[in-house]
Amino acid sequence: MGNLLPYHFWCNEFILKRDIEDIEDIKLFVDEFYLKVKKDRLIGPVFLEVIPQDWQPHLNKMYAFWNGALFGIPGFKGNPFAKHAPLKIEKVHFERWLYLFDETIDQYFDGQMATDVKKRAHLMAQMFLNRLQGMSLGADKVIF
Repeated sequence: MGNLLPYHFWCNEFILKRDIEDIEDIKLFVDEFYLKVKKDRLIGPVFLEVIPQDWQPHLNKMYAFWNGALFGIPGFKGNPFAKHAPLKIEKVHFERWLYLFDETIDQYFDGQMATDVKKRAHLMAQMFLNRLQGMSLGADKVIF
């Protein structure tokens, strides 16, 4: 009798997708996403200029941010826009960020929460882009 397992399973390509359920899932997608970001030729240099070495503090903030956004768990403190405003980023950077984010979510998850996290990321990116484009003083002169 032949192998009864699906091809993807015995080739180590099979990933059983489920919805985002808890902080461990958030850590998975945040970690995997930022691995892609660091290697990306367009947005990698932008991030690496600001975070050249120790990424763990940034990752911890992202865990807390998404845990609060998705599950209402308090813990995130900060002003994400203020951190991004001085960066030399344009629409193409946001598009790439969203592509990598969606790709990461779709790689590991499927379900209502997975759809929700992608919608939230798109809304946040659009809001950031709108605010950056609307700043008449320039990003380096923003008062928060």
